Amino acid sequence: MQIPPLHRRLATMVGLCVLLLTASGFIPERPIDTNRQSKDELTFSPEPSPDVEVARAPLVENIEPPPAQVERRKTTVKNGDNMAMIFANNGFSARTLHELTQTEHGKVLADIFPGAGLTFESKKQQLTSLTYEPGPLERVVFKRNGDGEFASQEIFAEPEKVLTYKHGVINNSLFLTSQSLGLPDNLTMRLAQIFQWDIDFVLDIRPDDEFFALYEEHYLDGEFIGYGDILAAQFVNQGRSYTAVRYTNEAGAADYFDPDGLSMRKAFLRAPVEFSRISSSFNLRRKHPLYKTVRPHRGIDYAAPRGTPILAAGDGRVEQASRTKANGNYVVIKHGEQFVTKYLHLSKFARNIKAGKRVRQGQTIGYVGATGYATGPHLHYEFLVNGVHQNPRTVKLPQAQPVSPQEIKRFRERTLTSILLLDHFKDQAALALALGSRSATGLGSASR
Repeated sequence: MQIPPLHRRLATMVGLCVLLLTASGFIPERPIDTNRQSKDELTFSPEPSPDVEVARAPLVENIEPPPAQVERRKTTVKNGDNMAMIFANNGFSARTLHELTQTEHGKVLADIFPGAGLTFESKKQQLTSLTYEPGPLERVVFKRNGDGEFASQEIFAEPEKVLTYKHGVINNSLFLTSQSLGLPDNLTMRLAQIFQWDIDFVLDIRPDDEFFALYEEHYLDGEFIGYGDILAAQFVNQGRSYTAVRYTNEAGAADYFDPDGLSMRKAFLRAPVEFSRISSSFNLRRKHPLYKTVRPHRGIDYAAPRGTPILAAGDGRVEQASRTKANGNYVVIKHGEQFVTKYLHLSKFARNIKAGKRVRQGQTIGYVGATGYATGPHLHYEFLVNGVHQNPRTVKLPQAQPVSPQEIKRFRERTLTSILLLDHFKDQAALALALGSRSATGLGSASR
């Protein structure tokens, strides 16, 4: 077939255009494999130059999920709380609590008290850490280790101790004077307890009695957190002076002694109820309030609110903890071979107080009530020596053990600073009172 001249000229022109486009790079020399790529995927990529390094993304294998987030929550122990209840409220099992109690410090979780702090840390509802804070200076930390078991650690912070001195002259009462100085009642109680064997703070206090106290205040990170030990104190009662200094012996036991090493503690307390009032004294010819006849009153009645703690007057063994129609609930304690004390009309006994139980001086044995033949809430207290009733307020009490002769030199060395500081502040107080009026005063402090 013969191609017309016009067609030949058109074919020649198209061939020339293709040659020009190929030479200029607009059309690739190699054919495109249309079987491999779809129309929408066709791309033209120039070959990389051998002198240019092309960055390639690494191949990522076994991508791990992000770690579980730690959940932290804090709570404060409230009245009536226990650890089983707290764990249940926070979504943790009784089994986890049992695991914690099996650690070295796990027993502390059985004795939690209101105000203590608890911090829980968990992942995916599983407890990983528990921090128990009974106070600002103590923490018990329970942590789950790599084996899934808990270990515990007790951590103590050391506070800054600031020595503080207070002097008070009593106008009305020890508590009112202490409060005017800014002393809390619990510190005043501790001061009274030092001298409770020599002074009856219900009956013996008089206007112009005075006290001097050298004690510690504790600070943590510059914040006041509480009171420390009373290091030395003096109480002047009706013109008679009593001085006490705190001493810790080589065995680690601390107590109060006079400057010569004699114990401030006696074998018996003067009164088994703190800061009550005497409603009926020891009187062998007292007229009975119920029977209106003269009957010996072989003890002392201490009127106090129902529920006031009653303290064991001395170390001993409970002989009886029972009830009769006349005595109501009563306790009898035997102290060695010579001494017996009796406590009548209790509202109830303290925990674990029963016949045969040993008790320590100052331990709570029961609570004031009005059981038996009683006209109102009070404690009837008797003191017997070799089977004979004695007046608890006037009977001569045996002395507790003094500092041992082997430690007397150490005692004097360790307590000298406290005694000198107490005397120094007393001199300052005397000067202040000479320049002013006889009222409660408080003087300086110093860091330790």
